[in-house]
Amino acid sequence: MASFPPCVNEKEIVRARTIGELLAPAAPFDKKCGRENWTVAFAPDGSYFAWSQGHRTVKLVPWSQCLRNFLLHGTKNVTNSSSLRLSRQNSDDNQKNKPREHTIDCGDIVWSLAFGSSVPEKQSRCVNIEWHRFKFGQDQLLLATGLNNGRIKIWDAYTGKLLLNLVDHTEVVRDLTFAPDGSLILVSASRDKTLRVWDLKDDGNMMKILRGHQNWVYSCAFSPDSSVLCSVGASKAIFLWNMDKYTMIRKLEGHHHDVVACDFSPDGALLATASYDTRVYIWDPHTGDILMEFGHLFPPPTPIFAGGANDRWVRSVSFSHDGLHVASFADDKMVRFWRIDETYPVQIAPLNNGLCCTFSTDGSVLAAGTHDGSVYFWATPRQVPSLQHLCRMSVRRVMPTQEVQKLPVPSKVLEYLSYRF
Repeated sequence: MASFPPCVNEKEIVRARTIGELLAPAAPFDKKCGRENWTVAFAPDGSYFAWSQGHRTVKLVPWSQCLRNFLLHGTKNVTNSSSLRLSRQNSDDNQKNKPREHTIDCGDIVWSLAFGSSVPEKQSRCVNIEWHRFKFGQDQLLLATGLNNGRIKIWDAYTGKLLLNLVDHTEVVRDLTFAPDGSLILVSASRDKTLRVWDLKDDGNMMKILRGHQNWVYSCAFSPDSSVLCSVGASKAIFLWNMDKYTMIRKLEGHHHDVVACDFSPDGALLATASYDTRVYIWDPHTGDILMEFGHLFPPPTPIFAGGANDRWVRSVSFSHDGLHVASFADDKMVRFWRIDETYPVQIAPLNNGLCCTFSTDGSVLAAGTHDGSVYFWATPRQVPSLQHLCRMSVRRVMPTQEVQKLPVPSKVLEYLSYRF
């Protein structure tokens, strides 16, 4: 079996440029089990990068310091995280919320991470508005960690101080996502087959339990306007939820194996899902249509084989902030960068034992975590988006597909606005 279709010359595909590595410190008698880096995350404002080093530990480092370290040593730099330090001047010590490096012991194996920041004018949905233990300001940056024992711990990213301990899940918290609107609404996905909605502005009160998955929930993601949540899991499950009413909108069907990752495009018009069936699908979340398929095995496996072990399980998928590129990682030890209008990768990079990947806040870097607790970084495909694409994204941020289809414009324009490639 090949990794690319016969029409693609693998030698002509550009190799993505490696810009740096962060290696987890090796400990004497280090056990292989428990070292996994299941999750990496960038702060919304680009100030911090965080990853799970394994063995209960989360590392937070100032992202600007990482980049300086990488660039200082050329196109590739290997950095031991225990020696990465932010150089401080005396005057910096008095600055409030100055990003500093932290190592956090979460008390159990860390499966998920998410950064959240507050917008003060965004009102809480809670009933009790008279008194709160915590009042989160605009300059507050929170880090949520989902643990093996079902707990979720909320930390102050600037100080490393534990703020909240959320207890309700009964199994591994596999994924976490904050609403992008600054409301500090947090959604957790768990192996206990549920999603739970938490209001951190109400001291972490659990607002709602979303039920519908019959098996493990692997991942969840908010749409850019925070109105829709996608959740994916075992048994081919993909659900879309209305986050104003906490009701299910629809179930998407098309994958032939467990669906393990999902991500919305920056304008909310597209949804990417990754599955063990060797495929990444690009959906129109408003209609449930599959618009594009990115295959990681050729010829593609038939449904009966796609549902088993095929050495090409896709582990992770992430949408770039330019809305033009998607990154994926599969068990064939290769990271792929795709254009949303091409059926083959535009760039590739080798990676052994990868587990997760995500784009930096500005989209210029892709970070990927591995089984040994380390992180690897690549420069992402960069191109100036066309004026047409920028206009399309502007329209799609405010108009669902159904409204776009009613516009009095030529059919070719409608196809373009609807991402009908």
